[in-house]
Order: sequence, then structure tokens, then C-alpha cells
Amino acid sequence: MPDLRLITPPPRDELIARLRGRLGHAVPGVRVLAEQLLGADSTIDFVALEPTGRVVLILVGERGDDLELVARGLAQRAWVSARLGDWTQLAPNLGLEPDAEVRVVLACPAFGSEASTALRALGSRVMTAVTYRCVQSGATFEVLVEHPFAMDPEPPADPMISTPGTPNSGTSPAFRTGLRDVDLGLTPEEQREFD
Repeated sequence: MPDLRLITPPPRDELIARLRGRLGHAVPGVRVLAEQLLGADSTIDFVALEPTGRVVLILVGERGDDLELVARGLAQRAWVSARLGDWTQLAPNLGLEPDAEVRVVLACPAFGSEASTALRALGSRVMTAVTYRCVQSGATFEVLVEHPFAMDPEPPADPMISTPGTPNSGTSPAFRTGLRDVDLGLTPEEQREFD
């Protein structure tokens, strides 16, 4: 059996063609409706449909494109969302669900901490991410797709921020640096100002 080794991704057109067959790993049951659709000032690599009728946009980036890909994903999502009603009228047999939120799946070789934080803040209902790698085995190569990190469906509430209508629990959470209230050296009067 030949050795497997990671290789540099092929030219974009070939990469997109190879990724098309792997989209089911990113979005189970997805059906591709269109490729290379001109959207909001740039191309949407794949417009797909989940079995529920929800539209999924799939954008493919290269190494270092991760944060820009998040911004492009939001722009394309807004562009497509504004047109879903028209698309449903033009192609009623496709099974589009015009009231469902459009979801975006980003594919990139890696996602840095800023892009990962942005994706978690948006939540998986809006945007998810997968990584891809090109692997060569002998004379052939494959594109492997995997989820880079687990994302919560909704971003967790920040314990340092009190939302209206929910009383503070009375316990002071530690700052991200590990600093505690006592470390600030405030007098009891000064502490009451922050309650």
C-alpha cells in the first residue's frame, strides 16, 4: 500500500471539483443546486439544499483566508436571504423553504483563533466551518473534509454581562485574567458602586 502524504491544494477549479464530492461530509444529505453563483460582489462556490428545504451556502477559502471568509459568508448570506422568496417563485419544485434561515458552511485548510471566535459567536445556525486537506496516495490524491472544532448552537452568555430581566447571581465571577474582586483592593464603598 502506497504511503499517504499531505500535499499542497491543486488549482482552485480542480479543488472545487474535488470538494463537490465531499460536501456530504460537511452537510449530511445536502443536494447541490448551483455552483460558482455570482452573489454579493463575489462568487458563492456552492448553493445547496438540506433535506429540510433550508438553503446552505458553501464558500471555499485558501490558507490565510479564514477571517475574510467569515465576512464573505455573512455578506453572501444576507444577499441570498433577500432573494429566497424570488427563488421559490422561480423554482417551486426545488423544495426551498423561504422562511428558514440561510446557513453558511466555510471550508478552509485552517481557522485561526479570531475566525474561530467569530464563528462561535455567530452560532452554528448561522455559520459552521470545516477544514480540508489534500492527501496523495501513489499517483492519485483526495480531498479530506473534517470539522475543525465543536461549535455551540448558540453562543454562551458572558458571565460578566448581566442581561435585562435576569438578576445577578450575587457571586462575582473571576475575570479572564484570573483577577478577583479582592485583588482590586477596593473599599466596601467603592465595591457598592459596581453592584
